[in-house]
Amino acid sequence: MASCGFSSVFRGGEETQLERRINGFRVDQKPPWLLNICLAVQHVVIQSSLLVLVHGLLQQQLQDGNRVRGHSSYQFMATSLFSSGISTLLQTTLGTRLPLIQAPSMEFLIPAIILTSQSEGQRHGNGSKITCSSPWCTTNEGTISWDEPVRELQGAVVIAGLVQILLGLSGLSGLILWHCGPLVIAPMLCIIGFSIYKEAALFCSSHWGIASLVVLLIVILSQHLYACFLPARGTCKKQDSPKPSYYPACRMLSVLLPLVCVWIICVSLEVTGVFTRPHPEELVQMSRPRNITYQLPWLKIPVPAEGGFPLLTSRCLTAGIAAALSAAISSQGCYMVTARLLEAPPPPPGACNRGLCSEGLGSLIAGMLGSIGGTSTSVPNACALGLNQCGSRQTIQLSAVLCLFLGVSPKLTQMLATIPLAVHGGVLSVTYAIAVATGITYFQYTHMDSGRNIFNIGFTVFMALLSPHWFNRNPGMIATGVSSIDVLIQSLLTMPVFLVGVLAFLLDNTVSGTPVERGLHAGVTGKGAEALAGRDPGYSDQLDLVYGPPTVVRKLLVHPWLRAFPFCACSPLDVRTSMEAISPEETTDLLALSANTSERQPAPNGVNKLFCVSEC
Repeated sequence: MASCGFSSVFRGGEETQLERRINGFRVDQKPPWLLNICLAVQHVVIQSSLLVLVHGLLQQQLQDGNRVRGHSSYQFMATSLFSSGISTLLQTTLGTRLPLIQAPSMEFLIPAIILTSQSEGQRHGNGSKITCSSPWCTTNEGTISWDEPVRELQGAVVIAGLVQILLGLSGLSGLILWHCGPLVIAPMLCIIGFSIYKEAALFCSSHWGIASLVVLLIVILSQHLYACFLPARGTCKKQDSPKPSYYPACRMLSVLLPLVCVWIICVSLEVTGVFTRPHPEELVQMSRPRNITYQLPWLKIPVPAEGGFPLLTSRCLTAGIAAALSAAISSQGCYMVTARLLEAPPPPPGACNRGLCSEGLGSLIAGMLGSIGGTSTSVPNACALGLNQCGSRQTIQLSAVLCLFLGVSPKLTQMLATIPLAVHGGVLSVTYAIAVATGITYFQYTHMDSGRNIFNIGFTVFMALLSPHWFNRNPGMIATGVSSIDVLIQSLLTMPVFLVGVLAFLLDNTVSGTPVERGLHAGVTGKGAEALAGRDPGYSDQLDLVYGPPTVVRKLLVHPWLRAFPFCACSPLDVRTSMEAISPEETTDLLALSANTSERQPAPNGVNKLFCVSEC
């Protein structure tokens, strides 16, 4: 029997004499097996929205004249799902250990489009073609166009992976995030959320009624029915916990339930001829799979260099560098979003470096397997944690296994493309809004009446939106005479996430300001959190619980041979050691400021304050 109680204090578990309510799951907790499967499927369908978006826009650049090789599209999608599953397992096992799904992102899309649109005297379809040797493509219709643009994209993905690994091993990513305060994180998260609005509107424009229905159902389930608990037996044994466990299923599955319901209704109406879904012309090849279904195989394991090795050119090099830099900034923002939504401590430098190395290794594998898009942390999946409050690492690993299963079957992958584009648009609209809202929450720790902060925020956000718009409308302004340099400059200047990250970091660290103005006293980011860690004796245990690598990996990282450069940047960093890196004067100032403001601001770093029910 359902229990829908709207108490004034919802955050936190409740346990009465008759029932046991669980509001969410920590990183180290394991949901019941049925709920765990549903949560994993929910992450996969959210990931599919980003997957369809990236591959749909790339396919517009990879047309063969007026023909679109649709079955190649689903093969590319299957390869991306397979490589995303591998990267997700690496991230949750060896990387940051946060519950993060890996997927092709917009940071790889922009350089890829610029790379394919600035071909040196060649157009799509004029490259060499290699006939697929698989049994399912023996006819001319089964010829896969492994032309030069495709191999160039694969080469750019490989280069991006190598650059990400270099950034992680060098410790540069963790060092930069260490010096990022709230005035850097806040505008960066806001721009990450705003950067998708055009593409989300494109999807929603296929049918605004369907998109509005999806958004409305997600809002109702996640916000209005957030305290509607449904009974379910937990993972505990009966003698240990005889009370039935209640879970807010409406909130936990607030994306999966609307998506599946609307998907089934739309497909049923279209099959019966009652309703025909309109589709934008820009993505028609990804949304109308009709005559190519019989050509798709049920089983096809991705093989490295099946259609030829990635093509490494100077243009691939510059496009890969631009994609890696932007993806690194976006991933750092996702780390902060996930930690804040789950009320975990901010990620330490070692965890950030391991996370970026894992993403780079995932992109390297993706490029070698033939994917045309690298892997980085999926923003919609990270933001979905704010809706369901289920941050179990086991759930994300189960999602990775599902991605591997779908990735070896292009026919099953094709089923994800039958989801109406308007449904994808509704999902992207809600999830990316969480990124914007999370970024705004960081402003509360800064002095917002300061003229310094007002200028830095306004200038950073405005220029990050203005510059890409202007350079997209005037691409001919960048003409140095060297194609590779043109690709690099245009890619960097048309990526809002890269611009906002660089501008916010430079302004916050070069314009003079007190720790109170910059929000460093609150302890919600890097240096401020570590400086205040001495006041909480359990802080190191909390860090180890969320970000600590497995025992085997920990023993390897502390091995004398791996404690030297470059592997030292990925080693677990003890809190006492990290505090020694801060000057005594700065530590004293931050501690004093925190003591003066502790009565006015709640402690932001309490791991698992949201989840009061102990793990079984």
